[in-house]
Amino acid sequence: MLIKPLLISLSLAILAGCSSSPASYSDANTGITEQGKASFYADKYHGRLTASGEKFDQQAMTAAHKQLPFNSKVKVTNTANNRAVVVRVNDRGPFIRGRIIDLTKHAFEQLAEPNLGVINVTVEVID
Repeated sequence: MLIKPLLISLSLAILAGCSSSPASYSDANTGITEQGKASFYADKYHGRLTASGEKFDQQAMTAAHKQLPFNSKVKVTNTANNRAVVVRVNDRGPFIRGRIIDLTKHAFEQLAEPNLGVINVTVEVID
């Protein structure tokens, strides 16, 4: 009789240990930075829903990030020319290895020529 509850408890403990969650970001992490590559959304996504439920707008100053909470504000700086923009996270992604943030075309154009496609950036949480 004692074996069944023990097995259930053991199974739950194993399952809990197997779960993973992304790095946690909060107000306490304001100022944290990460470096990597940034790209911009293709035009075909204009008007589609983002992960936050908003309609995607290529002219907005928004971005996709894998882990930051929606509505987080981040400063994105092009490491090649020091140009920077502030964007609001409203989507998830990018899902291409090595990329840390996807920007709207409008935000990307503030940092570099779109024909570059991908640039090296520093992302700093500011809010």
